[in-house]
Amino acid sequence: MNIQNRFALAVFKKICNSKLSIIIESIIIGFVAGLVIAVFRLALMRAAVFRYLWFAREHSMFVWLAALVVFAATGLLLGFALKERPNVRGSGVPHIKGVLFGVTSFNWKTEAPLKYAATLAALCAGLSLGRAGPCMQIGAYAGLAGAAFFHRRQTRERNLFLTSASAAGFSAAFSAPFSGVLFAIEELGLRLKPVSIVCVFGSALAAYFGTGLILGLNPVFEWNDAAPLPALFFPLAVLMGCVCAVAADLYKRLLYMFTSLYPTLNIPETARPALPVVLTLPLGVLFFNITGGGQELIESLAKDAYTIFALALMLAGKMLFTGICFGSGASGGLFLPLLACGSLTGLIFARVAEVFGILPEGFVMIFLILGMCAFFTAVVKAPITGIVLVLEITGGAQNLAALVLVSFSSLLTAELISSRPVYNVLLEKLAGLPVKSTDVKGDDYV
Repeated sequence: MNIQNRFALAVFKKICNSKLSIIIESIIIGFVAGLVIAVFRLALMRAAVFRYLWFAREHSMFVWLAALVVFAATGLLLGFALKERPNVRGSGVPHIKGVLFGVTSFNWKTEAPLKYAATLAALCAGLSLGRAGPCMQIGAYAGLAGAAFFHRRQTRERNLFLTSASAAGFSAAFSAPFSGVLFAIEELGLRLKPVSIVCVFGSALAAYFGTGLILGLNPVFEWNDAAPLPALFFPLAVLMGCVCAVAADLYKRLLYMFTSLYPTLNIPETARPALPVVLTLPLGVLFFNITGGGQELIESLAKDAYTIFALALMLAGKMLFTGICFGSGASGGLFLPLLACGSLTGLIFARVAEVFGILPEGFVMIFLILGMCAFFTAVVKAPITGIVLVLEITGGAQNLAALVLVSFSSLLTAELISSRPVYNVLLEKLAGLPVKSTDVKGDDYV
């Protein structure tokens, strides 16, 4: 080998071992994850339209029986998959934290395709579960696959790829890159070190643009016409944040209750997801709005007029059905259902205030948005992520001050009633022991 070739090889090796290389690799992984999740979201959108049209039609008894058989078989297949690969069950966020904390591990080769297929089946069937947690887990699998492809075998490098790609998954799930970064910091315990921050930012932004190539770059909810809330009504917003925190605590307690209830029932583990899957058939006819993740429900709240009683009934039904779905172990997340519950709580609060003459009709809509932020904060205990997520998915920053107020009033109330972060509780159930955020392994990359 001549001197020029040796010099070129030495330069190439130096670049491969440099911090610049790991940043570029994180960006590549994020972009690929964004494309994969965009296809995932597109399939869910088509399935939601199909479900709506199917339940809007009249069907013969034979068609209903055939649907019952198909849904029951789908539930049994989900149960079999979850029993064979326990990491596929649930939202995926506690499992990601478990890997970072060193209490569990992923096998991306076998689990990634199963997580993708199981979540698609569960959400297309109409379970009250979200896409964000599974998208984060799919991103995490992409991060581990990228670490193997780029020969990153050190724990700190693999965990950095896993965290960056998880943020990319969050970004792609909601077209919200900054929320993905903040979630990695607030919930996944990302250390604020230069290379780590650049990797996570680069991966989240790359996923955002990758998703945008297929779905466009518009916000999930385009509500730029929502009127800014005058400062006169800020005390009312603070009070609503407190109400949302109490409702969010009930939401979490229902999740924990159903998670603990299923093992006590005489139902085989493989048959548990079949119960909520089959339940979507009668609910689709009688109470369609509470089925599905919740995006369509939130959109309907913004454009249709509901009575306070109907809103309260939807809130109770959504909470209960989400608990039934999540407790079964079916693959699906909590973000969209909790955002739907938050929008319902905020809207109920606003309607009651309107009835008593405290709030003018023109400002009712903004409480739907504030409710999502307050509910997210109380459930996840990630206030900054909640504020920025709502800003990104609604496409308007005119109510930033009100969002900050409701987020922190909700957080303070959650602290006062000792309502713990949902993912910490779920991780402890998964690991079987208390886990602290300082237990993250191999996160000292600089």
